[in-house]
Amino acid sequence: MNSPASGSGLEAAYHLLHPKIRRWIRDQGWDELREIQARTILAVLKGDRDILISATTAAGKTEAAFLPILTSIAERNASGFSVLYVSPLKALINDQFRRLEGLCESMEIPVVKWHGDAPQAEKKKAMNKPDGIALITPESIEAMFVRRPADAKRLLSSADFIVIDELHSFLQGPRGLHAASLLRRIDAMAARPARRVGLSATIGDLGQARAWLRPTSPTSVEQLEAKSDAPELRLQVRGYVEPPDLDDPDHAEGGGSGSEQDVPRRIALDSISDHLFEALRGENNLVFGGSRRTVESTADRLRRRSEKAGVPNEFYPHHGSLSKVLREELEDRLKEGKLPTTAVCTSTLELGVDIGSVKSVAQIGAPRSLASLKQRLGRTGRRRGTPSILRIYLREPNIDDRSGILDRLRPNTIRSVAVVRLLLQGFVEEARTAPEIASTLIHQMLSVIVERGGIGPKPLYDLLCGPGPFSSISKAEFASLLRHLGSQTVRFIEQAGDGTLMLGQEGEKVAQSRSFFAVFESNEEWRLTVGGRTLGTLPITHPVHKDGLVVFAGQRWIVQDLDEQTKTLVVAPHPGGVVPRFEPAAGEPAHDRLVAEMREVYLADDVPPYLDARARDLLAEGRETFRKLDLGGRSLVPEDRDLHVFLWCGSQVTAVFNAALAMAGLQSGVHELGVSVSKTKESELRPILSKLAEMQKIDPNEVAEFVANIKVGKFRDQVPEMLARSLWVRENRDQVTGIPAMAGGL
Repeated sequence: MNSPASGSGLEAAYHLLHPKIRRWIRDQGWDELREIQARTILAVLKGDRDILISATTAAGKTEAAFLPILTSIAERNASGFSVLYVSPLKALINDQFRRLEGLCESMEIPVVKWHGDAPQAEKKKAMNKPDGIALITPESIEAMFVRRPADAKRLLSSADFIVIDELHSFLQGPRGLHAASLLRRIDAMAARPARRVGLSATIGDLGQARAWLRPTSPTSVEQLEAKSDAPELRLQVRGYVEPPDLDDPDHAEGGGSGSEQDVPRRIALDSISDHLFEALRGENNLVFGGSRRTVESTADRLRRRSEKAGVPNEFYPHHGSLSKVLREELEDRLKEGKLPTTAVCTSTLELGVDIGSVKSVAQIGAPRSLASLKQRLGRTGRRRGTPSILRIYLREPNIDDRSGILDRLRPNTIRSVAVVRLLLQGFVEEARTAPEIASTLIHQMLSVIVERGGIGPKPLYDLLCGPGPFSSISKAEFASLLRHLGSQTVRFIEQAGDGTLMLGQEGEKVAQSRSFFAVFESNEEWRLTVGGRTLGTLPITHPVHKDGLVVFAGQRWIVQDLDEQTKTLVVAPHPGGVVPRFEPAAGEPAHDRLVAEMREVYLADDVPPYLDARARDLLAEGRETFRKLDLGGRSLVPEDRDLHVFLWCGSQVTAVFNAALAMAGLQSGVHELGVSVSKTKESELRPILSKLAEMQKIDPNEVAEFVANIKVGKFRDQVPEMLARSLWVRENRDQVTGIPAMAGGL
């Protein structure tokens, strides 16, 4: 065989590649190019459009993009990076560096990692002679703009390509707004905008992704979608019930002192850990714990079970607070596959870091996001002929005479079944518009002022608020925001006599902070060390003191010494320990279709075969409560002095309806299936619902006045109230318009 290609299309694509790349492909022992790779080669080398590549995990997206891109830049002589590869994760950058290093070396094309943990010597070398490929995070691009603006233009402005990996992760949240703004700013200083290539395995709305990739011309983005046969799915959902009156479902096993007598009751996580230990030992697996607290509690339990059984520990935690050394050691161990290894992780291993093939994926807690679950499931069943294995461990509260209706409905169990139904249907929800627009815009305004050393109001508006993340901000709103930021109460900016905007006193403090480069909030943290080795960091909000006990990095420690000035804790192994509360629990929003599917599960009679005996019982309990309450035929159910309103809508619609009830003078709170109105009878609510139903038009601005915590994001305290409410109205106008019909149907 002369070339690893078959068929005229594959053959033609292969021969378009640089001879050194063709040699590299042969050296890899490839039998053929994959279809998505051939199509991308033709699109890159025969066209000039931006490209969106949507393909499953392990479908060869990275090679699909870089083989033709490297061919395109092989003979380039211009100064500056030829390619910017933008990633949401440092770990993904490290992984892609390993994948590209050998190929780039054979072509004499430099490749450099550019993030906070990357070697300074390599970055300095690239700074002196920028060339080839830079693998970079949005935060590092931001740091270059702010700290080295002249170098930013010299290094970034002449790129031929910008590759955005894990594009779906940028479609929502402040980091997505931030990355989109940075790409717009790079285009603004370039003589010719770079072609953009987006890569993703999980996109719910391809049109939304095209619009993010090239806001000025979404329809011009060439869409390449790989069709592949999904592997066989082996699935089990296991149900667990917590003991009565449980305050902390993730506490350390054995309590604070390490004595098993401290907490005689077994919580669900104890039993879940028993099953994980028996089912996962001897293979490579991923266990997604949701929060860092759950991850540490689970990893600690699994390590203790290994010690008790007298076998080597195979279970290790992986989350953002751990040191990069510990994280990378675990990633390498998984990839090498020499020792059986299970990573108990947060979403840190959800994205495309190459950890090889894992046998199974487990999730503690009922899923809410189809996109996340599909991304995680893509980690297993990657070898041809091997199945994908998914285990969901759901936890429900104990039910007794004091239990409320919502607990009796067993929503976690019902949601698990609904999620599996939608997964099998191939549904993935679209990304929701990020509510942090105003906060992120403030961040970018400060950044541009620092980068330019001052800028006029109109050039600043034109740079930031054209097609892209801040296009919804009008000129009048922008001017009002400038005045607010320059006020004596904020003092973020000030204006010179010639109209130039500069940083004000408070703005300088913020922009000079080490935490400025990221648009998400981060607490000041303590650094944990043992024997001079850094284990990771803990938020400063976690109380620490000498002789205190803590569970971290899957082990138990006692604080031997602490240094307030450097925020360092010196720890040593100890049998006790409590699990730190890293962050408040924040559930992902539920999509309308997911909650509607939950209602269908309640109405159905089938018992899915993938449920274990306890989960089947919980499903039956939830359905029995649903039918006793006649929730198939009514929406209002009283309980004590409250009234539950079952809406069967997603989180966003439910929150808007809750605000409308507040506008009507009612006190209410949201729950997964609707809202609960305090101290109200059905006879009192009915006239209010009728009034809402009869309204021809509800003013969204009036509803916005009753939304709590409407200002969000890192700079929420500097966001004007009026702007926050105006942006809320734009995002939720359709939901407000639907309130009369919703009220009339209850």
